Amino acid sequence: MPTAHVDTFARDNLPPAAEQPQFLFALPELQFPAQLNCASELLDRHVADGSGGRVCIRAPGVTWTYAELQEKANRIAHVLASDLGLVPGNRVLLRAPNNPMLAACWFGVIKAGGIAVGTMPLLRAKELKAIIDKAQVSHALCDAALADELREAAAACPTLRRLRHFNHAGPDSLEAAMQRHGATFANVDTAADDTCLLAFTSGTTGVPKATMHFHRDIMATCACWPPHVLRPQPDDVFIGSPPLAFTFGLGGLLLFPLAVGASTVLLEKAAPPQLLDGIAQFGATVLFTAPTTYRTLAARGIELRRTRLRKCVSAGEALPASTRALWKEATGIEIIDGIGATEMLHIFISADEASARPGATGKVVPGYVARVVDDDGNELPPGTVGRLAVKGPTGCRYLADERQKSYVKDGWNYTGDAYLTDADGYFHYHARTDDMIISAGYNIASPEVEDALMAHPAVAECGVIGAADEERGQIVKAYVVLRPGQAAGEAMAAELQQFVKQTIAPYKYPRAIEFIDALPRTATGKLQRFRLHELHREQTK
Repeated sequence: MPTAHVDTFARDNLPPAAEQPQFLFALPELQFPAQLNCASELLDRHVADGSGGRVCIRAPGVTWTYAELQEKANRIAHVLASDLGLVPGNRVLLRAPNNPMLAACWFGVIKAGGIAVGTMPLLRAKELKAIIDKAQVSHALCDAALADELREAAAACPTLRRLRHFNHAGPDSLEAAMQRHGATFANVDTAADDTCLLAFTSGTTGVPKATMHFHRDIMATCACWPPHVLRPQPDDVFIGSPPLAFTFGLGGLLLFPLAVGASTVLLEKAAPPQLLDGIAQFGATVLFTAPTTYRTLAARGIELRRTRLRKCVSAGEALPASTRALWKEATGIEIIDGIGATEMLHIFISADEASARPGATGKVVPGYVARVVDDDGNELPPGTVGRLAVKGPTGCRYLADERQKSYVKDGWNYTGDAYLTDADGYFHYHARTDDMIISAGYNIASPEVEDALMAHPAVAECGVIGAADEERGQIVKAYVVLRPGQAAGEAMAAELQQFVKQTIAPYKYPRAIEFIDALPRTATGKLQRFRLHELHREQTK
């Protein structure tokens, strides 16, 4: 389709057509026009239909209608295009906790034909630099509260030329610039297959991968899982904990509520206490969070039963059957489980409340197909564990990355998950097939944590694994060999933990550290990570 991108970086760096997955558009609702701007469909459509006065975004001390969000997004689009010189196709880094201005910035970027590059609030300068370099980011919109790490990263990134901060009152703020522009904006007439989102995932190596998603992909995720499984209503109030930089959060807390004209609650801090308060204060009806949080909140079941909460969604990590049962007993609500992937954008296997089964993720979401296969791609019979392969209207497109060939084979997306199916077509999760650690919904790459530990002068070598944990699914566990003269013990473990928190995102730090004399290695010196898993199993018998 004819691109609207003047800066063709994204299109130039798409995987070759032969390496992309097969895309499926069989459902009538997946027939998209050649030209499509998802901001027009998700936001402007409601104002044009006369629903501009409906509440769209709620936050502590803030209530915005659809018309107000549209006005702010339009002004931001003007600032980007007129003041900051953005041309369609430029990449814009977004950095903020979940708040209304971050949502307005996301839509402003999309309206202006830019490509939104969300970043987790906890990322450090080193991690931000890797993202900026990979995506060749030229512009950034950043919450003033998170300015320091981005400022440090930007100093080493020549491509990042223009930066504006928001949520502060200075004359150089984004808000001040917005006031100099009008409240209307003609959205760039992007192609349905123009990239509008680069979602980063660290993968198994710690080297960031950028997944490329089109305008049509955004709308496809809104057309598949939500109406067929979640079934939200315009009067629903969404709330949750995942950051908007995480595609689970972007869908659950922005795209899906706006797709049906509902409202969303954006909380900068969304630990269980804040979530509980937010559910009660804002009358939330739909909750998105990870199994760890459901376990914690279950203790407040009596309070939750007094709220309007009616639907609860879990994704980001496997949902234990015990957590499902605990939540149902505490609140009376059956959790809607699902598996998605950054590469696939959102959930593709799930089950609604009536169809949920303990221990099963669910069935394939309409619009997608999935199967469990062996290492040669042959479909396995029910009851046999194998590799999960999936196709649908969304799929993996890595930005200029050789790892595309590993994720996509023969048109199928291989998610890195080991599953089996039962006789009724339900998919049951078993494990990850790589070295990714999934802890409390966060993806953490073992090598990235190892690199952080190795930067400490006391560490000679180390190996990191995911250790099973009842509350978090997995925790990061590090086996550390110290340099001569260094003393092992609780004080050293605490020092190393603090060091990692200051080097990379704090949620990646090793919650368990064990000091050993030597790491298991092959004759060629490669770390035998499976030996560390065996050692851990022996220790926990």
